[in-house]
Amino acid sequence: MPSLALKSSQCRWWASAALAWFSVQLPLRSVSSLIFLSFSQSKQLHTNPPLSNHTSSHPTLTDYINFINYNCSYVSKKNCIGSYINTFFSSSFNPVSFNSSLSAFKSSTKVFVRNHFTHTCSRNLKFDMAPIAPSDREILPANIKPIRYDLTLEPDFETFKFNGSLNLHLFVIEPSNSITLNSLEIDILSATLSDNKSFSNEKPSSIEFNEKLQQVSFKFNKTFKKDSSLILSIKFIGLLNDKMAGFYRSSYIKDGKTKYLATTQMEPTDCRRAFPCFDEPALKSIFDITLIADKNLTCLSNMDVKSESVLPNDSSKKSVSFNSTPLMSTYLVAFIVGDLKYVECNDYKTPVRVYATPGLEHQGEFSCKLAAKTLDFFGKAFDIEYSLPHMNMVAIHDFSAGAMENWGLVTYRSVDLLFDEKTSSLTRKQRVAEVVQHELAHQWFGNLVTMDWWEGLWLNEGFATWMSWYSANQFYPSWNVWSEYVTDNLQSALIQDGLRSSHPVEVPVKRADEINQIFDAISYSKGSSLLKMISRWLGEDIFIKGVSNYLKKHKFSNTQTSDLWEALSDASGKNVVGVMDVWTKKVGFPVITVTEDGNKIHLKQNRYLTTGDVKPEEDQTIFPVFVGLRTKNGIDESIILNQRETTIEIDDPSFFKINADHAGIYRTVYTPERWVKLGQAGQSGLLPVEDRAGLIADAGALATSGYSSTTNLLNLVSSWKDEKEYIVWGEMLGQIGSIKAAWLFESESIKDSLKAFTRSLVSKKCKSLGWTFTDDEPFLEQRLKSTLFSSAISSEDKDVQNAALEMFNKFVKGDSNAIHPNLRPSVFRAVADLGGVEGYDQLLNIYKTATSLDEKITALSTLGLFKEPELIKRTLGYALDGSVVKPQDIYIPLRGLRAHKEGTIALFNWLKEKWDKIYALLPPGLSMLGSVVEICLSSYTTETSKSEIEEFFKDKDTAGYNKGIEKSLDRIQSVRSWISRDGKAIEEWLSENGFNK
Repeated sequence: MPSLALKSSQCRWWASAALAWFSVQLPLRSVSSLIFLSFSQSKQLHTNPPLSNHTSSHPTLTDYINFINYNCSYVSKKNCIGSYINTFFSSSFNPVSFNSSLSAFKSSTKVFVRNHFTHTCSRNLKFDMAPIAPSDREILPANIKPIRYDLTLEPDFETFKFNGSLNLHLFVIEPSNSITLNSLEIDILSATLSDNKSFSNEKPSSIEFNEKLQQVSFKFNKTFKKDSSLILSIKFIGLLNDKMAGFYRSSYIKDGKTKYLATTQMEPTDCRRAFPCFDEPALKSIFDITLIADKNLTCLSNMDVKSESVLPNDSSKKSVSFNSTPLMSTYLVAFIVGDLKYVECNDYKTPVRVYATPGLEHQGEFSCKLAAKTLDFFGKAFDIEYSLPHMNMVAIHDFSAGAMENWGLVTYRSVDLLFDEKTSSLTRKQRVAEVVQHELAHQWFGNLVTMDWWEGLWLNEGFATWMSWYSANQFYPSWNVWSEYVTDNLQSALIQDGLRSSHPVEVPVKRADEINQIFDAISYSKGSSLLKMISRWLGEDIFIKGVSNYLKKHKFSNTQTSDLWEALSDASGKNVVGVMDVWTKKVGFPVITVTEDGNKIHLKQNRYLTTGDVKPEEDQTIFPVFVGLRTKNGIDESIILNQRETTIEIDDPSFFKINADHAGIYRTVYTPERWVKLGQAGQSGLLPVEDRAGLIADAGALATSGYSSTTNLLNLVSSWKDEKEYIVWGEMLGQIGSIKAAWLFESESIKDSLKAFTRSLVSKKCKSLGWTFTDDEPFLEQRLKSTLFSSAISSEDKDVQNAALEMFNKFVKGDSNAIHPNLRPSVFRAVADLGGVEGYDQLLNIYKTATSLDEKITALSTLGLFKEPELIKRTLGYALDGSVVKPQDIYIPLRGLRAHKEGTIALFNWLKEKWDKIYALLPPGLSMLGSVVEICLSSYTTETSKSEIEEFFKDKDTAGYNKGIEKSLDRIQSVRSWISRDGKAIEEWLSENGFNK
């Protein structure tokens, strides 16, 4: 058969034509011939699947089928093309089953061809290798494909380096004489190449490094033949760094001494720091990992242990080899060496363990049991069992994110995995539960099925976020998580997506330094909100069925967003592709303006921006909007606004609301008269919790952007001061807090008036409910008490402040039970508000000595709330002192500082003064620099701050953190416009309602 040359413009067309050709016209034996030709010399490739028993030197059909299923991983092993081809061509072929087998064969062939050719095209692969990938995307050459990594590593805790050796099994896709890998901060000691046939131990003619692209190229004097197999052997030394990236060291104090463990963080592009590799998500491979370490230390990796032995030449060390991984991406590779203890749960079919440094392991009990339950739940929900032989979760003392979903070896920031029932708050419990369930959802979404490139990150993070809420709703129904979703996840999405600096859910990513910046509220929160929206449209059962089909069809493979939409379309019979493509490929969301004429309701959509200054060219997208019309007769889910504007009629216009339960991703503007009626409806019971909380959120956002007056928000909140639900109270107080934050640099009198308004809302209810807790008290009741207590403290209710200070004095005198964990942040806040060196030092001592992680973090965050100049200076000094504050926690005291004017000014000056040191500590390739920049800038909202910030960064290379700057500038512009527009109206409202002093 002639070679198939696929040009860029022909690629997807050819794949589509091939589907019809294979499925309808091509005789079955021709199909097998085509497969033989396409995968010639397959025995030279990875043959971990057992070869069939044959005497011929030529591989049998079964060998080719095993190769397709195991190495290419483009089809499901349970529904694989190989099983059907074997049915036709084995000696036991039964003509009676021909028709049913033919149908199944066609279906499976369609899956194979679509995935093989479209995936090949998307990866810049081809049969004559015509390039089709975006020319500006920085990816590896497509001449070589990895098959297997045989990797051995030995960390050295004295030199903070590690020795490595790698045998990299490769398959040649096109003739070439070079092999290019990703590599960063790796010293190559030696390299040789073999093909186990015509040559061995061939040394490269040159080894060239490209620091900018983070690549190393090995060039040889001979050309590799197409479809041949190679083994590249590399010996190298790497840096066991302290940047929380790649293979790095984490430190902790034990018995007064500093101890270390070695751990990994590969996502998104830091596996190249651990060993030279094909560091792209679509280049999946098998990994055989061996660790060499002190025989008394624990060695962990993705898979279970295959063998362990003492080194023959050094009895103090051991070699631990692990079983082969499934096909997986490099960013999921993990290994750990350290002194670790564990707790175990055997409630699931495979053992589940939580590891921690000695003395902390018992705090893993909650997470361990939850993990076993979660794995079982996800496996049943999607009809796919968890794939690996164990689940190990490890608490790490230095960790840049919250957690990392490494397949079979999930790593966590300690505070997000460990939980002490006696000393931790309900908020911490909820956080730990959310993170654990999120990471375990990744074992299916991301690990089993992986996006083919980083622009599909939302497929990983959006799914895992939605699944964590989905499972939490099953396990903890009293938490009412889907109501809290409206004020949490949905608002996070809308707040960021309302900025001009936002980006589409599917965002083009060209370079490695861009990837970290899309681990944000768009990928996580908007992605999951889209899934929430579509699950409501399709029905949750159908949605889950479609997702199950998607996972089964693509397991051990890579996908694009369109694969998900197709699976959901097939399961539901609805045009999911047509509806959802707009939502994922276009930036932003609409604001729906509602006007009324009798029983006619007119709806019009336009682009929403927080700054309120949408330009015509920014308002071109028409979103398919699920109207969700709530009336006294129920909810009409059938209305979809898929044009600029429309008019609908209702029977009774006395009560209606758009976006029932706030399942849609948009804001709604009503007339002033309708806002009054909706406020009354909220009081009379016509609106559920989700709608009441969502109305408050919309009113706040519309005030910020100028679509309605802030007085509308203040009237709505004031009318609902008898509200009983925590979720609604949380949003009301949050919106008042947003006004306070925006007015940070305005007159003290208006800030005092806002505090007085807040006291009028919360003081009476706070004292009525009290601030004691019982074990059998409902979850949301406890959260409400905590929220009201916190707001009373921040608004300076003297009675509540005194009660808090009394608790604190008892606590520092030795009464460990004097402060309930739910009240700890508020009590510590009262100490900071009182000010003074004594209180600061007491909190600093709590941070340094507390055994409760929750208590330590709360104390550290409170240090930033002190306003005295000398204490602000101390806090900023500690932020860059690794002996006091770990780099992973640098943002915690900084967040406290931006809560007040004095701290915000100091933050910006500190950022300018210490920029070089901050930049060195948190290089732009890591995500934390952007977060720190945003924290230091986003609350600095003076009239001159925008120009000051632009001046400071104008000569700097902002690659890797530019989004943090852009978001901060958007916020500053929004705040200045808001104050200019509504400042006088707010002051008058506060005065008219008696809140001016």
